[in-house]
Amino acid sequence: MAILESLLPELDHEWTMARTSLERVPGDQLAWKPHDKSPAMGWLAGHIANIPTWGTIAMTGTELDMEPGGQRIEPPPEPETPDELLETFDKNLADMRAAVKGAADADFIVEWSLLMNGANVMTMPRIAVIRSFVINHMIHHRAQLGVYLRLNDVPVPSIYGPSADENPLKK
Repeated sequence: MAILESLLPELDHEWTMARTSLERVPGDQLAWKPHDKSPAMGWLAGHIANIPTWGTIAMTGTELDMEPGGQRIEPPPEPETPDELLETFDKNLADMRAAVKGAADADFIVEWSLLMNGANVMTMPRIAVIRSFVINHMIHHRAQLGVYLRLNDVPVPSIYGPSADENPLKK
């Protein structure tokens, strides 16, 4: 089985569940945070919406320098509305999916590096970047968002099985 054949169903499932979570972000709670040390809900949701760009970057190049010339790259702007959040997510996901879908097995094993001001932070095959820094990273933040939703009395979607609010196994 080709890498792409095993990766696409995983991507499609995880990102469908991410979109379901993002659809529930209340527009009047974007500034809400559970603790002073925590990011705001709008930042967290925007971060999830932008994580697919890492997949596009990984599949279309061989490195990313987070501080080229010693200057930290500007993060994307936070979404101002739920519609903007979903538009950003949909665009970034479509771009990533196109970059991944056009890849052959050999493309997935190309080494990719994360740099800080030219210094190597890590290097790994693109497939490992996709699975760890893209998919697993998103899953981590999607779970955080689930807690934020719960604390705001927003129904938490079923992801891998029933949540306290939804049970797709009982129809």
